[in-house]
Amino acid sequence: MTYLFVLCPLLFAAVAWGIKNRLRPLVLLAAALIHLLSTLWVTVTPQSPVDGGWLWLDPLGRIVLFCISVLFTICAFYAVGYLRYYNKRSNRFLCVCMLVCLSAMTLVSMAQHLGLFWVAMETTTLTMAPLIYFNRNARSIEATWKYIIICSVGIALAFLGLMFLAYSTHLAHKDATLILGELIEQAGDLNKAWLHAAFVFLIVGYGTKMGLAPLHAWKPDTYGEAPGIVGALLAGGLVNCSFLALIRVYQVCLASGPEVVFFNRVLIGMGLLSMAVAGIFIARQSDFKRLLAYSSVEHVGILSIGLGLGKGATFAALFHIINNGLTKGVLFLSAGNIHRAYSSKSVHEVRGALRRLPWSGGLFMAGFVAITGSPPFSPFISEFGIVAGAFRQGQNLVGGLFLFFLAVIFIGLARTVLPVVLGDPPEDAQPSRYQDRMLTVAPLCLVMLIILVLGIWQPPFLIRLLEDGAAMLEVGP
Repeated sequence: MTYLFVLCPLLFAAVAWGIKNRLRPLVLLAAALIHLLSTLWVTVTPQSPVDGGWLWLDPLGRIVLFCISVLFTICAFYAVGYLRYYNKRSNRFLCVCMLVCLSAMTLVSMAQHLGLFWVAMETTTLTMAPLIYFNRNARSIEATWKYIIICSVGIALAFLGLMFLAYSTHLAHKDATLILGELIEQAGDLNKAWLHAAFVFLIVGYGTKMGLAPLHAWKPDTYGEAPGIVGALLAGGLVNCSFLALIRVYQVCLASGPEVVFFNRVLIGMGLLSMAVAGIFIARQSDFKRLLAYSSVEHVGILSIGLGLGKGATFAALFHIINNGLTKGVLFLSAGNIHRAYSSKSVHEVRGALRRLPWSGGLFMAGFVAITGSPPFSPFISEFGIVAGAFRQGQNLVGGLFLFFLAVIFIGLARTVLPVVLGDPPEDAQPSRYQDRMLTVAPLCLVMLIILVLGIWQPPFLIRLLEDGAAMLEVGP
């Protein structure tokens, strides 16, 4: 079962490569449904490590995989309707790269060897590049190169961090290893200087991939120029994989004892900086897709703060992995619909989306309410848990800044989103043949319903999964 998780999307990718254009979205959908059913099965079924501890879908990995699989399935349904709109353009690279990326993200969730984890992360970088370039224009190729160069530098720095980590085991007269379980056992004996160096390089490396400020320079252009379906996978899939990388580093930090304080402070500092940077750029943003990029910078900051606070806040941070991933999927996919209807991303040209696209406009509005942490949607629960954790620990400054940045970002988002959604379409707007369709709207309605339900009631299996994940980080709910 372990190997099938990784190999199944690759087999479907091989099939998609060799068949006709109109059939590839159906192959994508079939692969997504099989992957989702398998994920649901392993979510409620404990797994054992295989291959000497190299692969194991532990509770932390299951949380990330669950979110990725649900989001990918929604994107696959959406892709069927989306690619019909572009039926004269080849979709071979889009479908194949999406499936290879799904395989790589699955391997990220399962990898317990940090070297194998790194290879899987680099694979996601490479497979996402052709997807960003799907629109084939000058701005998209610029965004693609910026994404490749900056993220590759980040991944290279993370590789150096892994080498420093392995060398610290050698200096401790241990067998050099990058298997997570063995590193956790040896963490207390590792060379502290090299351990600190490893932590710094790993935080910077994976923080770049995650988009933490000030390492986020690739995000605005990439999210702004990529198709909505790709933006959804970047913001809800790859961000979660990168955050899992920080969690793996955090597990070693916890086992090392006092060293975790250093890591916590860096995470909280970078998280607050990310929220501050997001607030500054959101306030004056006139491109609603780039606006979502800065919203992503904000939420990776929230995740970082939750992990850095530890204790009860970690449980909320794990829940926020799911909430942010699903909500970002709704926002990017509905934004893609609006973009196609108006042939513009500028708030000066896009007005009255509720009139032209009632479903997509309404979903974009609902996504805005949810992503800003407003009740009764589930992001409110996870964000409240993080800020409550800060105040419970006596970190009043962190909690106060957290609330202040949330307020600033809410106002900034509202200044852009409300004019886009409400009012009348511009009189000089070009007519568009694009209309809401069931396959590009129904999946988003389902996700918004899930986000609403999770804000009111969390199913027992999800609570157990989050509790198990939090327990691995030595905290309770």
